[in-house]
Amino acid sequence: MTHLGGSSKLLRAMNDAAALSHVLERGPLTRGELRDLTGLSKPTISEALRRLTEARLVSVVGYVSAGPGPNAEVYAVNPDAAYAVALSIRDQRDRGTPSVTAAVTDLAGAVRGRLESSIDFASTDTVAAVADTVDEVCKEAGISRDPVAHVQIAVAGSYDQRSDVLHHMEVPGWERPGLVEDLRRQLGVTVGVDNDVNLAAVAERAGGAGRDAESFALLWLGEGGLGLAIDLGGALLRGARGGAGEIGYMPVSGGATFTQLVNGAAVLDLAGAHGLAAPTAAATMAAAAARAAQKDPAALEFVTTLAGRIALGLSAVVAVLDPPLVVIGGEVGQAGGEVLGDAVAAALAAATPLLDTAIATSRVHDDAALLGAQEAGRAAVRDALLAELSRP
Repeated sequence: MTHLGGSSKLLRAMNDAAALSHVLERGPLTRGELRDLTGLSKPTISEALRRLTEARLVSVVGYVSAGPGPNAEVYAVNPDAAYAVALSIRDQRDRGTPSVTAAVTDLAGAVRGRLESSIDFASTDTVAAVADTVDEVCKEAGISRDPVAHVQIAVAGSYDQRSDVLHHMEVPGWERPGLVEDLRRQLGVTVGVDNDVNLAAVAERAGGAGRDAESFALLWLGEGGLGLAIDLGGALLRGARGGAGEIGYMPVSGGATFTQLVNGAAVLDLAGAHGLAAPTAAATMAAAAARAAQKDPAALEFVTTLAGRIALGLSAVVAVLDPPLVVIGGEVGQAGGEVLGDAVAAALAAATPLLDTAIATSRVHDDAALLGAQEAGRAAVRDALLAELSRP
């Protein structure tokens, strides 16, 4: 009898998890729609919804006409059942201190609060600063820390999951061994850490140029540096130690690294040589692209030369991975728009004539790393809820 009782509890748990999974993925659904999606009987799905409602994981949010008889109840996830906090840590040299952007996302995916601040990590305890930021963004969202189930952090560096340590970070204090575990202990929740370009690719997959692509590579051309994220059918390739995509360290012509050829400083130097000047690399790129679109000779030569440099490094990526799509993102990449994208496509075709790779510009115009961290954080909370619900 113990075995039979355990089996029935397991079945109930699996039914509850199946129903909740569909509501999380698809949004509001009626009992009939859930019955069709899960293949469960009417009494079974009704009992599952009763248990989920009592657990405050779903609630009735409306009614729809279902023909003769009473209107059908529409069930949706309870957005306040759990929250995730996303943090984007960026090294803003022009501001003098790193920039931290934080956002609270509810279980339904809505952003409930967001803030940005500058933190001097060189003179501040990193763990305390992160904990304070989480507290502040929760206050901004009007919630307590208690329902926060996960904190997802985007960093400009590599996270080695095996050693639980960050590498190649330019923000002080973040490479300390034991830091991530100290964050988990201080915050009292699960903490996820990932490269900012990887998380930007998550945002690109969710609602950008990579949304409908089978796979894609995201080339990030930022003010401070560059990176690469590799999306293989919706899964990110991170490498053995989290270093996949650290393309800036790749040597290219003349002993230089790819970063030295196309980072923000290189863009400004190249623009200056062509009589183009603006306060930042992104502003320079935007002005040059606009002038190139009007067939200005100096701007055209600048864009063509820069595209050739980009293709020099990108051709190695394309030759090894053969992605169907390369998305150009980052402040500088997006500022170049279609003008830069077309020039890179032409230069890449000349460099690798045997391959036909589509080039697109990122469609994510907010903080892409933060948006990706929000997506990853909500997914972590969802998966944890479903895993817990599946256990009898």
